[in-house]
Amino acid sequence: MNEDMTAYISGVGELMRVRAGGAPLAYVRTYGCQQNVADGEKIKGLLYEMGFGFTDSDSEADLIIFNTCAVREHAEDRVFGNVGALKNLKRRKPGLIIGVCGCMTEQPEVAKRLQKTFPFVNLVFGTHVLHRLPEMLYEVLSESQRVLLLGHEEKTIREDVPIRRDGKSRAWVTAMYGCDNFCSYCIVPYVRGREKSRRPDDIYSECRTLVESGYKEITLLGQNVNSYGKGLSEKINFAGLLSRLDSIDGDFRLRFMTSHPKDASKELFDAMAGSKHIPHHIHLPFQSGNDRVLREMNRRYDREKYLSLIEYARRVMPDVTFTSDVIVGFPGETYEEFQDTLSLIREVEFVNLFTFIYSPRPGTKAAGRPDPVPHEEKTEWFAELLKVQEEIAVNNCKKLVGSRQRVLVEDRDGKSGLLSGRTQGSLVVLFSGDDSLIGEFAEVEVTEAKGWSLRGQKI
Repeated sequence: MNEDMTAYISGVGELMRVRAGGAPLAYVRTYGCQQNVADGEKIKGLLYEMGFGFTDSDSEADLIIFNTCAVREHAEDRVFGNVGALKNLKRRKPGLIIGVCGCMTEQPEVAKRLQKTFPFVNLVFGTHVLHRLPEMLYEVLSESQRVLLLGHEEKTIREDVPIRRDGKSRAWVTAMYGCDNFCSYCIVPYVRGREKSRRPDDIYSECRTLVESGYKEITLLGQNVNSYGKGLSEKINFAGLLSRLDSIDGDFRLRFMTSHPKDASKELFDAMAGSKHIPHHIHLPFQSGNDRVLREMNRRYDREKYLSLIEYARRVMPDVTFTSDVIVGFPGETYEEFQDTLSLIREVEFVNLFTFIYSPRPGTKAAGRPDPVPHEEKTEWFAELLKVQEEIAVNNCKKLVGSRQRVLVEDRDGKSGLLSGRTQGSLVVLFSGDDSLIGEFAEVEVTEAKGWSLRGQKI
């Protein structure tokens, strides 16, 4: 940390102890993608350095921060609803500090609404100034005024921000920030900024430390990890980064997301095939199976290119599994074009899909396009897609009955009470076992397929 950050951390700590009458508590709630989760862990890291403890109850907190997502309208509505619900709590606890940060706040209309409609919110800041949280909190505390800090994207990446990770066995590691793709439906480049890659030495050091600390699964993050390396002085691409990280000694898995098909390469799949630590599983969003719709989305690949990637990956990794993202009802999409999406799903046989009905994002090119298909009809398409994918997922699970799988035990399933783990291919397995297995690898024989998940017994 630099001297300014250290000074602000110390100053906030002193002021908050006086204000709270002891050790202050923070409630941090994160919405959205894994990158947001990683940002939330940095927010907690800074708060911990400032002397905060943490609570899962907003009513107990001295500081509440909502770390927001802007990808879908529903996520924004939830945030506004939850922030509005704090008005009465703020009235009962005038000293409570409320902050809203993340992707939502980088949209000018959202920032304006937060300022105007929610005067009890003390702090609004964007994705590029997270490291200045101690400075912003000090200003709120010492000058008793609201702070709004957005934009100001830095060209360099701050490597001195502490991290307080949510788990003990699985960790998120950011490989790069931002996105240069400007898909016509996506707000991310506007709220996350342009692509910046972390230095490979910094990523390697963070991953090695995690492995030495006992973490069993590391997931590299980026809006498009396949474009890693652009702008770095060192000549390295994502396949090269994976190979370097794969050389770390230890018993761990190395995953990554998200891969953009336009930049996915044979070199990447070859690196996975020859690795010790990288599971043969790829999250490769295709969004639509129709070439015209893909052009309108500005995805910069076509159906043939996507399927050729699938074919090559299976050639070098016969056991590879795929997950993907799909948008249903893009503006102007016809039912016949939607059928191309279904046929691609049947051809690839994904183990899982993350599916969404198109949600217009103000500021994106697609938001102003004619959209003649009613939402009710899109909902019917959506149900049709889910039915097709469910049949595929059930069949994929049935194929694994009788096999032995190495799973990373993540938690205890709330409904069944059984341990829940994930295979190399990212399928969920439920089985009986002791809590001491949580956070560890276990060998499990699959005994039954239960819909989208597997049942098994520890070997």
